[in-house]
This record gives sequence, C-alpha cells and structure tokens, in this order.
Amino acid sequence: QVQLVESGGGLVQPGGSLRLSCVASGATLDDYIMGWFRQAPGKERKGVSCISSGGGSTNYAGSVEGRFTVSRDNAKSTLYLQMNNLKPEDTAVYYCAATTLRAEVCSTISQYEYASWGQGTQVTVSS
Repeated sequence: QVQLVESGGGLVQPGGSLRLSCVASGATLDDYIMGWFRQAPGKERKGVSCISSGGGSTNYAGSVEGRFTVSRDNAKSTLYLQMNNLKPEDTAVYYCAATTLRAEVCSTISQYEYASWGQGTQVTVSS
C-alpha cells in the first residue's frame, strides 16, 4: 500500500498562493487516481480536486474551480495542488489520498473508496 506525506501548508494572507505537495512511497503512483481533500474545523471532510492516473483528466469542487490546479509527476511520485487567490474559507487541513479504483470521471469516486491517506497539512488564510 502506498504511503503519502503532504507538505507546503502554512499561513497566507487572502489573495495569496500556496503549493501543496504529496510525496508517495512504497509504490509508484502510475496505478492510482489521486485526490485532494480538506477538512475545516467543525466540518466534514470534502473533496477538493482529483486527477486521473495519467494526469490527463482533472476535476474540481465548484468552490475552488479556477483558483486551484492539481497536477502530478509520476516519475517523482508526487502530487501537487497549486492554490491561488486563497480565501479565508479555504482554511482547513488538506489531505492527499490514493485509490486504485477506476472511473472515467474521478470525482465520482467517494472519498471512502480512497484506501491511502496522508497525515494532512494545515492551510490557514488570514490577514
């Protein structure tokens, strides 16, 4: 089973940018659909974005569409989330996750179908 470690979180002012990384070990990422999820204090964990195993297909939650970009470098076993124009409501712990399930549209895969999760990285957007 693949192990995942996120990094890149921090404190940023509204309108700022952050780039999250998720490094995998124990397996190559080529066979995995990858997702980014986030959980704000007192709220349920929700999907942010996902990307197909080859990187050719991506999907975003409506709240981040146009501001966030997911990408992957399978050769480096790394998943990325570029977050621009950050808003206070983006404040949350961000998690990356991996699944071996297949789907034409990755957003149709429930978060409960992701078998591997990172420990999370805190993103705080505040002035």
